[in-house]
Amino acid sequence: MSSAKRTALKWLVGVILVLWAGVAFYGYRQTDGATSSHSNGLTTVTVGYQKGDPFDIAKERGQLVKKMKAKGYKVVFKQFQDGNALMQAMKSGSIDYARTGDTPPVTAQAAGTKLAYVAVGSTKAKGSALLVKKNSGISSLKELKGKKVAYTKGTSSQYLLLRLLEKAGMSVNDIDWVNMDQSSASVAFAKGKIDAWVTWDPYTAQAELTQNAKALSTGVGMSNNRDYILAMKSYASAHKQVSKYLVSYLEDDMQWANTHHTQLINMLSQSLKLSKSVVRKMVERRSYSIHGMNTQVIKEQQDMADDFYKNGVTTKKIKVSSAVTYFK
Repeated sequence: MSSAKRTALKWLVGVILVLWAGVAFYGYRQTDGATSSHSNGLTTVTVGYQKGDPFDIAKERGQLVKKMKAKGYKVVFKQFQDGNALMQAMKSGSIDYARTGDTPPVTAQAAGTKLAYVAVGSTKAKGSALLVKKNSGISSLKELKGKKVAYTKGTSSQYLLLRLLEKAGMSVNDIDWVNMDQSSASVAFAKGKIDAWVTWDPYTAQAELTQNAKALSTGVGMSNNRDYILAMKSYASAHKQVSKYLVSYLEDDMQWANTHHTQLINMLSQSLKLSKSVVRKMVERRSYSIHGMNTQVIKEQQDMADDFYKNGVTTKKIKVSSAVTYFK
């Protein structure tokens, strides 16, 4: 073979290799995966959850992980104490999906976070409550005037407390708002350092059964405090298929949870390190579901956003529908 032919052949092989590498890279980047992190050929999907929520149930049951693996995804779970912490983690990119209550996405969107509502669950209103001690002598919301009430800023407890004050015809200035995380609030409540505490299950159930607490009011008719599955808008737009898988398999787990209370209670009791009586109280006063967004829940979130803006909780008016992603 002449020198000229050898040179031409080398040039052709080089071009082919460059083109092959480009195609391989393009295909990799276009894969509908969760992140650039891969493990054993699987694309990692990182979800943030709180104890006792739908993702926690799915984690403990194990079916979602298996089904997602069959589709090429490795699911990694990270636990957080409240929705505010989840939103920060999602914004920073340390998780791909977050399961929160109703308030975190509203306050985050008002603060400029470009998030997307991926799915919604059923109400948890019966397990959300404003608690006082049974022997406190407090029997009405108006009697909280001047009292210390614990809540966690940026979570469902903030909105429920605001709604309860409105219901009682009280001003936001009529009580002493004490912002603390839920674990600290539980300790403060037990020691009598606060007069009331706005919280959610399983904290509510635990306080009612072990801390001499009673619900002065629940979230029924005030705040549905639904489960919301969220992602950053850019992520949700680029990963619609993984979201569809995740929501579908999570709904399967929720249907199982509704029809297998005994197994669910045993499972959560072990994972949460709570008594079966506490978990049973939490489980039996709610139903489980996960599905696409609809006009009813969008209105609920918009009403909250408007209420927060009116009361100065947020300083920017938002349109919730602009952050909604629908999945059929």
